[in-house]
Order: sequence, then C-alpha cells, then structure tokens
Amino acid sequence: MMITLFSRWLVTAVFILPAFCMQAQTSKTMTGAYYLRGVTEVASGFKLNADSTFEFFFIYGALDRYGTGNWQEKEGKLVLNSRPQPSRDFALVTSKAVPGDQISIRIIDSNSMLLPYVHARISPGDADQLVTADQQGMILLPKQKIDTITLLFEFCPERHSTFSVADNTHNYFEFRFEPWLMEVFFNNFALQSDKNGLYGKHPLMEGAQFRYNK
Repeated sequence: MMITLFSRWLVTAVFILPAFCMQAQTSKTMTGAYYLRGVTEVASGFKLNADSTFEFFFIYGALDRYGTGNWQEKEGKLVLNSRPQPSRDFALVTSKAVPGDQISIRIIDSNSMLLPYVHARISPGDADQLVTADQQGMILLPKQKIDTITLLFEFCPERHSTFSVADNTHNYFEFRFEPWLMEVFFNNFALQSDKNGLYGKHPLMEGAQFRYNK
C-alpha cells in the first residue's frame, strides 16, 4: 500500500512539479521594465513588478499620462487590467439660469494651462461642431434649449464625458476636471512576449506592431 502511494506521489511530482516550476519561472522572468522602441519624440513603457502590479507611462512633449493595475502571464501573453474606468473625466460643479442671450460653459482648474484644451459639443445642435474653451476656460454659444453637453480633453482623445441637462432653462454650466483625467485604464490589454521583450498594440497610439524592449 505504501509503495502504491509513493508511486502515485512520484508520478505527480514528475508531471506536475516541472509545469509549476516552468510557470513560476515564466512569471519571474517577465518582471522588469519594458520601453517603447522605434517611435520618435515619445517615451513610453511598462514596469512589471514582482507582486503582479504594473505601472504604465507615456510622455510626449509636455503631455504626461500614466496607468497602474495588475498583470498576469496567460498562454504566453502579458495581460493587463486596471481598476474600472470612471464614466466621466469632468464633474458638474453648478448649473443655473443667468441673465443673457448666451449659453456659458466654464471649466475651472488651478492649472490654467489646461483650460484651452477643452472642447464642448451640445445637443441638439451640430453633431460635428466642437467649440474650444478660451484661456479662461470659457465656452460661449448662442442661447438655446439643450439636452446634453459633451466635453472632450484634447490630450485624452480616446474618451469623452457626456452630461444630461436636467433643466433646459439653464444657460450657465460650470465643470471641473476629475483627478484621474490623465490616467490610462486597461481592460484585458494583451501583449505578446518573446526573448527581446513585448510586442503588440499601444494603449494610446494607433497601430498593432509596437515593440517594448526589456
């Protein structure tokens, strides 16, 4: 009986332990920093930590974006996931009716350098028309009844924030940036791995064959 049990343990060890060691070795060797190659004027990459967390960075001129989350190795691929993406990058501070014949959309933030990079679209209205904020963060439009306001930050073109107008008599709307404005969110973002590093898509740039060297 003891010989039989020992034999079963031995078989299990022969077939399962190498697989376990191989998986552990793969995960261990994937840790480290990977930097985007072949794209001029852009610095970007991933840092895979031993505790299965990751950090992402993207720098282009004065633009600096970031992301964090968890990584795993799955069927030879690196798979990244972060916390769920919030539905909006702006918060409505106030909405009210004021005297005048204009709709005023104002963006407020302590960093005034960001204000001229906000664009707004109203509905009903011209669906293709984006109006840009001035240096003070103000957007002025002819007074009209509107149902929704959509805001877009120029440096985060991959997403927009839409607000329903609860009272269509209101013509003054004030918004602020949310603190995660520049954060990049990942949902099962996968990259292939090889002996030189990682390759595949970039979360912020078009194309499918970017390379990240370790």
